[in-house]
Amino acid sequence: MSVIIPTYNAAKTLGAVLESVYAQTLAPLDVVVVDDCSTDDSREIAGRFPCTVVASPVNRGVSAARNLGARNSGGEILFYLDSDVALDPDALANAVDLLLSDPGTGCVHGIYDVEPLFDDGPVERYRALHAHFWRRRSVGVVGTAIFALAAIPRAVFEDVGPFDENLRDSEDVEYSDRLGAAYRIRMTETVVGRHDDVDRLGPMLSEQFRRSQLLVPVAAVERRGGGGLKANRPVGALAAALVPVTAPLGLLAPWLLAVPALCLLWFALADPGLARFVARRRGAGFLAWFVLAHFLVHLALVSGALVGAVRWLVDPGFGPSVRRRRDRTAS
Repeated sequence: MSVIIPTYNAAKTLGAVLESVYAQTLAPLDVVVVDDCSTDDSREIAGRFPCTVVASPVNRGVSAARNLGARNSGGEILFYLDSDVALDPDALANAVDLLLSDPGTGCVHGIYDVEPLFDDGPVERYRALHAHFWRRRSVGVVGTAIFALAAIPRAVFEDVGPFDENLRDSEDVEYSDRLGAAYRIRMTETVVGRHDDVDRLGPMLSEQFRRSQLLVPVAAVERRGGGGLKANRPVGALAAALVPVTAPLGLLAPWLLAVPALCLLWFALADPGLARFVARRRGAGFLAWFVLAHFLVHLALVSGALVGAVRWLVDPGFGPSVRRRRDRTAS
């Protein structure tokens, strides 16, 4: 097995991530760190470990880094690991066992621990709780592979093809569309990693807005018609979107403010399982903060998706490379 870690300015976490890799019960054949033109000490930190460090001369994004890592690795199984995810000691062994037990499975990927790698405050606690909950709820055969901590046989990777280097976000979804057409994808709670996430509200919302811009373009070229993992309930997204849409009704009559208020209540009640989970882990007080943060995230997601849809319509270079190939073929 080869562990491939794409990294960009991950000096805070990379040491802990590599320590977790070298503490595995199943030792990897090799570890390849692909430095995507970092401007911090990431490359120097990687150099302290017995891994192969591949340096990209320019920043090309995670898809290109993963492809470069595959070309510079020697294992028959590729384990992709983000540079902010530290693995539990048995993660590699469990991933290999699952792949060997079912030859029809083309990818095994894991879940995040309920606790962050480094606890930097309420925003990161919100992210850790939500990320753990929806992944844990989805374990089993799924439609989407998430390559933050994922194992894929090299033969499968070569059959499906490389990651789309035109995508810096939603690359997992596009790749899964190709992968799932021929192989099973399995999410498992036996492959676990602690994730260091965004810890400030503004950057978190900005990240969600940016990432969601590719949701519509990727969905537009999916051959399997969606059906992948859903981090959020669609009804919650609809309720959140209706709050700002209906808020201007208050200009017509104050009592009409009840409409956005009801939409906000609808949003808060959209996922009772998630609410119960948060309350059990952190208490009712944190749940109130969680709902507020979750609402703001939904607004960022919906706004980003709308902006991305417009960009998809007006910019032929935006989105998956398959669109450009189709356009060239049609012309």
